[in-house]
Amino acid sequence: MRQSSQPLSLLFLSTPVGVLGTGEGGGVELTIKNLAQDLRQTQHQVTIVAPQGSQLDGIPIQPISGNLQVAAQGETREAPIQLPPNSVLANMCDYIRQVQSQYDLIVNFAFDWLPFYLTPFFTTPIAHFISMGSMNDALDEIMEQTATRFPKTLGVYTKTQAETFPFADACRCLGSGLDLSLYDFSEQSNDALVWLGRISPEKGLEDAVAAAQEVGRRLKIFGVLQDKAYWQWIRDQYPQAPIEYGGFLSTTELQQEIRHCRALLMTPRWVEAFGNVAIEALACGVPVISYRRGGPAEIIRDGETGFLVEPDRVEELVKAIHRIEEIDRWACRQQAEEEYSLSALRDRFLAWFDEILDSRNT
Repeated sequence: MRQSSQPLSLLFLSTPVGVLGTGEGGGVELTIKNLAQDLRQTQHQVTIVAPQGSQLDGIPIQPISGNLQVAAQGETREAPIQLPPNSVLANMCDYIRQVQSQYDLIVNFAFDWLPFYLTPFFTTPIAHFISMGSMNDALDEIMEQTATRFPKTLGVYTKTQAETFPFADACRCLGSGLDLSLYDFSEQSNDALVWLGRISPEKGLEDAVAAAQEVGRRLKIFGVLQDKAYWQWIRDQYPQAPIEYGGFLSTTELQQEIRHCRALLMTPRWVEAFGNVAIEALACGVPVISYRRGGPAEIIRDGETGFLVEPDRVEELVKAIHRIEEIDRWACRQQAEEEYSLSALRDRFLAWFDEILDSRNT
């Protein structure tokens, strides 16, 4: 049995849908960055295999060229499994196959069919961190096969996310975490609301815009503009809405922008696996108003650190905005410190890694 105090040599397989450092990878990009940085600070070795052009401060990255994958949320449930010509995912997997013997464990963050299919062909064990809920029937099938053949190797963010899969009981819930030293608490706020995330239809930004227009408060919007046609549709639908788009920002810049806002709005149309933006807001003392759907329903303490409202009901968002003064901003920061520190996240992941390695060695 491996001694848990011994440093691990870990190889992370990054998301193949975006270049790290651009925000194209969504919330899992922040998870990869935070976990890798913290593990390296505690004497573990981490190398990330990622698409060409990826950059994360202080973390070794092996860049791999090739064409990016289409994100799963842009496909139908029945869509066939496809790889583009010169697939970056296939190229990343081939590189990992060649160097696998140098590492104790491979950690797969790619929400895609190929790494699961290839798992039996690797000699180094693979931990699969699943970053989204059920999206595709073929992907669900190969993940279930992996769970059966390699027990304890599937990790997820939340119980809500796991329950979207037919193999929910095989998933280990690991949550998320932040380097809280990077987020400054603000006791004072202005009247502005904020919305964070990829600008794409499944995020439901139009509901936040409609609510902001109804209450007459400025809505600051930050994140990767993934779907330009969708963004233009929102602007056409709400030409008088008091919205400001600030682009995709670094953590330092983002927390400076959001910490003085009155509340964060989360309006997902789909089952969010977690919702890292929620804990980023809480870390700054910003209450969160979210639809009671997916990961945010497990994060927000309704009536204490924000409000959970009926999904897809703009009028419920409006009612919650009018009640936001009931929320103690310091309670928001305290929740982040109690539940979402990086040290707690690291300990959960290391316990999972140890279990996988121990089961391989017995």
